[in-house]
Amino acid sequence: MNRKTHGFEGAEVALLDGWRRIWRYTTLREVAYLTVVPDPDCRIDGLIAPVPDQDWEALDYRERAYARVPAAHQVTHGLAHAPQIAVYAIPAGQHEAPTQTHSLLLSYIDVVVQGYLTEFGTGGVERFFATTHGWDAPIIDDRSAPRYPRHCTLGPDEIALVDDHLARLNVSILPPDEGPNPTAWRE
Repeated sequence: MNRKTHGFEGAEVALLDGWRRIWRYTTLREVAYLTVVPDPDCRIDGLIAPVPDQDWEALDYRERAYARVPAAHQVTHGLAHAPQIAVYAIPAGQHEAPTQTHSLLLSYIDVVVQGYLTEFGTGGVERFFATTHGWDAPIIDDRSAPRYPRHCTLGPDEIALVDDHLARLNVSILPPDEGPNPTAWRE
C-alpha cells in the first residue's frame, strides 16, 4: 500500500469489493501480517500497479506467503483499459488469529498507515482501521529498531495519527523486547 516499499511504477488507487483486511499469523513468519478474506459486505481502498515486464512469477515470489487470486471483476479503478488484476491472500485454513507470541509489528502498521494517508488522506486512514479486523492482538513497539524489512520513517504528525487510532482501539502495546525474537520477520 505504501509506494515507498516497492518499485512498481504507475500504481493507481482502486477499490476492492467483497474483501476485508485482517491481521493473521501463519507458520511462515513469527509475527502477524495483513491479508484479506472474503467479505461480501466490505469494500477496501488500495493500489493496483502494473507488474514489471508482466513477470507474475517474480511477484508471486515476493508475495510467497500469499496465493494469487484473480480479482479484476471486483476492482473499481480509473484506468481506460481492463488490466489483469489479482489480490494476494493467505489461503483459507492456512492462517490463524495473532497471539501474544505471534503479534503485530508497529513498524509494519506505520508503513501501511503512511501509505493510506498519502493515497487517501485521513479519511482513508479511518477506513483502513474500520475495515481491518484483528486489532485485539498485541502490538510490539519496534519503532526505535524496526523489524519490518521495508519500514519507513514517519514524521511526528504521522506517528501521532497512528498512535491516536491505536489508542481508540485500546490495543495492547508491548515493549520491543517482548513477543517474537527480533528477527521474526523473514522474507
